[in-house]
Amino acid sequence: MRRLSLPLSAALAVLLALAAPSLRAAERDDPSTYSFDDSPRDEILDYPDWFKESFLDLPDDLDAAVEAGKTGLVVYFGQRRCAYCHKLMDVNFALEDIVEYTRRHFDVVPIDIWGLAEVTDIDGEVLTERDYSLKHGTNFTPSLIFYDQGGREALRLRGYYPPYQFRAALEYVAGGHYRKEGFRDYLARGEGSLVFEPGDLNDQDFFSPPPYNLDRSRFPGERPLAVFFEQGECHACDVLHGQSLRKPAIYGLVEGLDNVQLDMWSDAPVITPDGRRTTAREWAADLGLFFAPTIIFFDERGAEILRLDSVVGFFRLRNVLTYITSRSYLTESYQAWRTTREL
Repeated sequence: MRRLSLPLSAALAVLLALAAPSLRAAERDDPSTYSFDDSPRDEILDYPDWFKESFLDLPDDLDAAVEAGKTGLVVYFGQRRCAYCHKLMDVNFALEDIVEYTRRHFDVVPIDIWGLAEVTDIDGEVLTERDYSLKHGTNFTPSLIFYDQGGREALRLRGYYPPYQFRAALEYVAGGHYRKEGFRDYLARGEGSLVFEPGDLNDQDFFSPPPYNLDRSRFPGERPLAVFFEQGECHACDVLHGQSLRKPAIYGLVEGLDNVQLDMWSDAPVITPDGRRTTAREWAADLGLFFAPTIIFFDERGAEILRLDSVVGFFRLRNVLTYITSRSYLTESYQAWRTTREL
């Protein structure tokens, strides 16, 4: 029998491809992915040495990336003591395949969301790092904006995502998939295990039972509304319910809201806060949701305030709930509010 000989690099690629589903499942099922101390770190974060040393002229940085044959530019918004930023560096950017793929396809420009250095935005506007971050609504760090070769925003990530989803985001942009489909559809199409059938969810006594008439367009609610989009067989959902929501400080704040839990893959009928008739699955798709659990907060008249659609722990969740229940959204953005509260 003739033996097929492959170069070492090609053989390794085949083995990694065959192992990828189990590797991704392990990353997805690892409890440490979703459960960690998210309070501000004592140590100051150092950027990887392969991050671009930039004069923060983003049009020039994009031109340089294109000239080098790269797909585009990633602008990283972070904070030096942010636990989620440390997690991104210590976990995702500690994986050789992620680093190699990122460096091959993108230049990464770091932005300190509290910094005062001048930034020239992609559209030519000059403003400080802090004002630039406010302009782009980077409520949760790390946030990453992916720009393609033409300066178009191809994808935005808010917060920390596990390696398997972070890899998918890189591939989604580098492969040009953003031109023809949303990231949610790309994930569902590319990894069948990410598509969940409706299943049993974690129950809480503060969730309102069906029918899900959330319409606030005609008659305002008395309190803000929190919609928990979840799914069955969801480790991140189990961590949220088994840890953060069990804390008295969190539980007491949640009780100050109207709360609804939806299976994001179910066909349960829903009337949305703006009065549209749909299903939980269709509404989640319209909102572009790909991470479970996602919590979206709406004001008394049904307008979205903000959303938590990435890994979230006690510290960040408590801050968001304090912002919502205090109704601080009536006078200032979350970013402005958190200036003295969250790092």
